[in-house]
Amino acid sequence: MENTLLQAAALIVPLIIAIVFHEVAHGWTALALGDPTAREQRRLSLNPLRHVDPFGTLILPGFLALTGAPVLGWAKPVPVNAWRLRNPRRGMMVVAAAGPLSNLVLAAVGSILLGLLMRFFGDATGPVLSFTVMSLGFFVMINVFLAFFNLLPIPPFDGSHIVEGLLPDGLARRYARLRPYGFAIIVLLIVVVPWLAPDLGLVQRVVLPPVLWMLDHYEALARAVAGV
Repeated sequence: MENTLLQAAALIVPLIIAIVFHEVAHGWTALALGDPTAREQRRLSLNPLRHVDPFGTLILPGFLALTGAPVLGWAKPVPVNAWRLRNPRRGMMVVAAAGPLSNLVLAAVGSILLGLLMRFFGDATGPVLSFTVMSLGFFVMINVFLAFFNLLPIPPFDGSHIVEGLLPDGLARRYARLRPYGFAIIVLLIVVVPWLAPDLGLVQRVVLPPVLWMLDHYEALARAVAGV
């Protein structure tokens, strides 16, 4: 039981940090590009309570975990008003990209910290050091997965805003019509399809390959910092 609680803590804390920084990155980028909506609604905060969605962050993931289904959830999105941006079309692309980019930066920071621990405490043992190493490992993995998962071109993920900004106006308007059906599409592709046909899982086939590729590079970074 003690080991389970420690593993849960080592997983939950990095997850909260990753989600909070992801959302705040959207808000700060929008503010820099002319939209103060997030600041006006006091969402430019690192306080996790300001970003928790009761259903998406707590109820749904808990229910899916209890039923053995793939865990799906979300935080409360930071509000962004595209029409208050100086360049709405390009601005929304940059705001959307800021979330995944912040996670990749956090993963790099975590890798550097892991490398420093390996360099200075590589031969040491103890519960505190073991917990720290485990937390940093989860921290890197969670941030990389969150970055690439959010780049999927499915509304309302960040990737959909980037694709919408790259498409010609006519196609972008048609693509935007999918937004009301985004949640249903996500459930279909991430929960229903893998259940019916495990070999066609979106996460396994589309998300995991770049995640594993990126994790190899972060591991190389940690080893370079450690000098091994």
